[in-house]
Amino acid sequence: MIMKVFCPALLLFIAVLPCRALINYTFIVREHEAAAYVEVEETPYTRLCSTKKILTVNGQFPGPTLYVSKGETLVVDVYNKGNYNITIHWHGVNMPRNPWSDGPEYVTQCPIQPGGKFRQKIIFSVEEGTLWWHAHSDWSRATVHGAIIIYPKKVTGYPFPKPHAELPILLGEWWKKDIMEVLLEFVQNGGAPQISDAFTINGQPGDLYPCSKSETFKLLVDYGKTYLLRIINVDMQNILFFSIAKHQVTIVGTDASYSKPLARDYIAISPGQTIDVLLETNQPPDHYYMAARVYSSAEGVEYNNTTTTAIVQYNGNYTRSSPPFLPCLPDYNDTNASVNFTGSLRSLANKDYPVDVPTNITTQLVFTVSVNTLPCSLNKTCEGPNGTRLSSSLNNISFVNPKIDVLEAYYYQINGVFGTRFPSFPPFVFNFTADYLSLLLELPNQGTEVKVLEYGSVMELVLQGTNLVAGTDHPIHLHGHSFYVVGWGFGNFDKDKDPLGYNLVDPPLLNTIAVPKNGWTTIRFKAENPGTGLVDALPSRTSLYVGNGHGVHSEKWPNSKSTITTATSRHASMLKPLSMLGEFLSN
Repeated sequence: MIMKVFCPALLLFIAVLPCRALINYTFIVREHEAAAYVEVEETPYTRLCSTKKILTVNGQFPGPTLYVSKGETLVVDVYNKGNYNITIHWHGVNMPRNPWSDGPEYVTQCPIQPGGKFRQKIIFSVEEGTLWWHAHSDWSRATVHGAIIIYPKKVTGYPFPKPHAELPILLGEWWKKDIMEVLLEFVQNGGAPQISDAFTINGQPGDLYPCSKSETFKLLVDYGKTYLLRIINVDMQNILFFSIAKHQVTIVGTDASYSKPLARDYIAISPGQTIDVLLETNQPPDHYYMAARVYSSAEGVEYNNTTTTAIVQYNGNYTRSSPPFLPCLPDYNDTNASVNFTGSLRSLANKDYPVDVPTNITTQLVFTVSVNTLPCSLNKTCEGPNGTRLSSSLNNISFVNPKIDVLEAYYYQINGVFGTRFPSFPPFVFNFTADYLSLLLELPNQGTEVKVLEYGSVMELVLQGTNLVAGTDHPIHLHGHSFYVVGWGFGNFDKDKDPLGYNLVDPPLLNTIAVPKNGWTTIRFKAENPGTGLVDALPSRTSLYVGNGHGVHSEKWPNSKSTITTATSRHASMLKPLSMLGEFLSN
């Protein structure tokens, strides 16, 4: 499910960008025949005994991995040679003072139309570790995605012993049906999307699926070494459990921020989240499965109950076990296994990697995160509850895409594109997590509303899940800022009691967090990155196409220099305002 919500990322450009190394990449987005052998772009390949066309970047699935060092800047030229609009988002990259290149369609840019191109300047600042890039338009993200590896500066190194080797592990999913058909189907019928046919590890379903064994991903390792696995959940909407048979992993980073070492038998990873782990190859040489499967908390909702596998294969001469050892993963609905893992994460918080947890809060917000329903269109049949259309909301507002992007409208002061009345607190207060709630509460308002923040505001945002329609976990991603997760719990947030348990010493620094089913999560951050940001809400196992959201702006940009027409802005013409900002920054 996709929901979109605008969120804190301000608008003040007060400093000249420091000199950074520039690295150029070219992304060519086009449709290819999916195939098992991808040396030639047009070569068809199979997944699950069938072939289909998928949208790719540079002919690769998953897409190319980008390698940078902390503080560098990339210039990426995106050419859209596919048949659908596209944008590329740099997930977790704060993009200081450069919101034009963030990528979410209709928020910071209009989509790149077929045959069009767009240049994006990707500024890396404080990030260090693993992030990822992906399409931010419709469901193209299912195949248009790839890893970003951000190395520390050479004089710094890792805060843990240098690993023998490292590689990205991308956890995704695969549909036999064309992904745009899946999207169109549930947009039209208003119900849940068709569940995927398989989960994948680095693009491959693994041994347990038909026609997949020969292409199962294999990690070749030497005994007695340490490997850095950069795990990314690129799944469309599912939280996943991941484990390696007979091996513990040690978590050392999350969302491009280092964490206190944490040894675990499994991890729980939300869609959009990255987790760096160290794997010590200390078991008898053999073949061992790494495996992932869904965590699904919503009752009565269909989910994919299959398991994807890859193989950790020790080098050497030995008689291997057949089949390989399979890890024990938590049950599909094991909420405690999911939240206890996430709740155990801590920032490294030492003299070399200090934390800066906001304490003097100037702005407090409370957002409810809900699954909702909308009436079915006249003379149509819908497949949501009681013949309705599924939707979702933050503070009971379901976001409607504007005709031009919000950032451009704000910069050029174009009226009528968005409103600024997104509520700071829930407009209706009720027992959010009650077992039985009135059907009247399920109907959200629809609109393009944003939240205006002052530059420099010290923010506390409480994300409160509700049990409307179907209580479930809600993964949330904030563009333009990382945030500290200072607290979480089940039930309704208690403003008097719950803050007493906040962790203000070493909370994890993340850009993506799952609000637990019928629970709440509190995040803190400083609103000091000017621009128009976005909050993506991906409530697991619910669906909708219309997003929900709130946007963020500041009152401190220079006056607009001109206006542009809606027709022009629909061609992803963001280079013009980008050059104007460059002129402003150099003055």
